[in-house]
Order: sequence, then structure tokens, then C-alpha cells
Amino acid sequence: MASSFRYAFGSGVATGSVASITLYSLYSYMIQPMMKQESAQCATQVQLKDMKPYGGRKDFTKYGVPDRGPNIRFYSNHALSYDQAKRIPVWVAEHITKYDSIGSANRRHSYFKADDNFPSIFAANNSDYKRSGWSRGHMAPAGNNKHDQEAMNDTFLLSNIVPQDIDNNGGFWNRFEIYCREHLPEHFEEVRVISGPLFLPSEGKDGKKYIKYQVIGDNNVAVPTHLYKVIVTEGALQSTQKGVTGPFAGAFIVPNEPIKSKEPLKQYQVPLMKLEKASGVQFFPKLSGHHLTDLCTVDSCDLISQDLLTLRFISRKMENATTVHRLEKSWQEFKNIDFKPDQKEIAFLTGVYEKKKKELEKKESGRSEL
Repeated sequence: MASSFRYAFGSGVATGSVASITLYSLYSYMIQPMMKQESAQCATQVQLKDMKPYGGRKDFTKYGVPDRGPNIRFYSNHALSYDQAKRIPVWVAEHITKYDSIGSANRRHSYFKADDNFPSIFAANNSDYKRSGWSRGHMAPAGNNKHDQEAMNDTFLLSNIVPQDIDNNGGFWNRFEIYCREHLPEHFEEVRVISGPLFLPSEGKDGKKYIKYQVIGDNNVAVPTHLYKVIVTEGALQSTQKGVTGPFAGAFIVPNEPIKSKEPLKQYQVPLMKLEKASGVQFFPKLSGHHLTDLCTVDSCDLISQDLLTLRFISRKMENATTVHRLEKSWQEFKNIDFKPDQKEIAFLTGVYEKKKKELEKKESGRSEL
């Protein structure tokens, strides 16, 4: 009986094994291929259902392509790319010549205003800056456009403006602009400058890095942590470098805060690649792969002194004075400066004062006769 049991059990196992092998074979050679074919047919049906007659692609943008605004917009004497979320430019490009800063255009006839080229919901307004503690900092400077009033007016559009520390704007950055506007065109045949804001990370108390920045006004205009300029020049005109074609490049990152007057520009020079990595902008794609000579190896990269900037500021106020009273006020400011100008500077400012005083006295005497 035991043997019968063993036989029956063994036969059952054998029979079961044969049945399992047969079923597996049937699954492998018939059912599985049929299932795969059915699955493929289903996938094909889904694809065909989603396919469109034009090119076989889904119509992902049936109602239009999401738009962050134009990549570039051109103005009279500058071009820019605008960040509609931050309400400030990404970059502003200029081609500067020594003739651009010569002319009768005057910033007194220019007014800060929203740029109508961008939808109002993405634009900054003057009210955003009012009582914010930040000045309206030009990226393409007004002073680079004295040759044409319309070009100067364009620089006052808020698409060309960032919230800038007021001391930085009137001090170090102003001297940097003068260097680009007056010094470089006298030393190079071609000068191109791209300026813009940066948002750089800083380390928090927890040791982690964060990008933190203030926003101002109802439109949440972003206040950059830093500003940058990248300069490319060609055709050196200096006697020591004359005939050297370049291109020469210099990239600079400046914190958006007061900077001591004695600090040199070279302190803020960085490799171009570092600036591109931080900004997400490849500034000169056509120069990619070219060897760029460091601008500061063929030029001093020195800014005018803060003292000289002060004298120039007083001189401009005297030239723009509309009454004798205002002229005298500026002249008194000159007499009270806390440094000693040289004789040449004293003679120049005295000449500006005397010439303007005669002009205003003549004008005021003519009014009194009427």
C-alpha cells in the first residue's frame, strides 16, 4: 500500500510537472506573444488617438506658446533683455564711441517712466521706487547719450533701471561709467559694454547657501545683490599697445552697496566665465573659443578719483544753474570742499563760475527792464 501510495504520489508529481511544463510552454509560445501583441496594439491606439495630422506630434501649445517677453529689444542707442518677473533688465548692451557723449542733450528734459513696450502687469513704475531707500540706477547711462535727446530719454525708461544703492550709484559706479565713456574710447577703436544686475548667494547661519533679495513697491521690483559690467574692446590706440587688435575683455562684479572711494576697480574683476555662470548669460557667443586678452593687461583700469568726481559734479551744477542764487550756492559748495584741488582745477572751476554768472546777470537784468 505504501508502494502504491508512493507510486500514486510520484505519478501525481510527475503528472503535475508535465502539466506545468505544458502550460508554461503554451504561455510562452502562444499566450505571452498574444498579450504582447494586444498591449502593443493598445499602445498604438493610444498613440494614434493623440497624434495630430501635422507631423504626428501632440498639440502641446494649442492656445499659444508661453511667453516671457522678447529676448531682445532695441532702443535708440542701446539694446536690452528684460526680466518680466523681476521688473528689471537681465542685460543692457551698448556700443560706446567718443562722439556719443558730445552734444546738447540734457537730462533735465528726460523723465523716468514705465516702458510701454512691455505689458503693464510686468512693468515697474516710479511709485515702486518712491520712499524705498533705493535710487533708480541706469544700466545704460544717460551720460553716454549727449549726442541725441531721444537716445538719452530712452535711458530713463524703467526697463533700463535697477534699484541701486544711492552712494554706489553716485560714487563708485558713476566713476566706472565715466571710465567706460571717456577713457576707453580714447584708448581703443571699438568699445562695447554690457551691464546688468546679479543675484548671488550668501551663506546663512545654518551653513547653507541662500539667494536673498529685497523687493520694492506694489510691483515687487527685485533689488539685486550685485551689479556687473563686461567690457570688450578692439584696436588699441595707446602708444605702448598701438596696432594690437585684441579683442580685449574685462568682467567686473560690484556689490550693490556703498564702496570706499580708495578701492580700485581691479579688486572687482572676475573671470568672464565666472560672471557667465553666475548670470546664466553667455555674453559674446561669437567669441566663444577665441582667446580674449585681459583688458587690464593693456589698460590701467584705473577710475578717476572721488575728489575729481566731486569737482565735476559741482561744475555741472554751476553750468546748469538757472539763477544767480543757485550758482552762488554751488560756488560756496566748491569753496567748502574738504580737500585741496590743484591750481588747474581751481582755474577751471573759477572760469565756469565767472562765465555763468555773467550769463545769468545779463538774463536777470533783461527781465528787470521788462
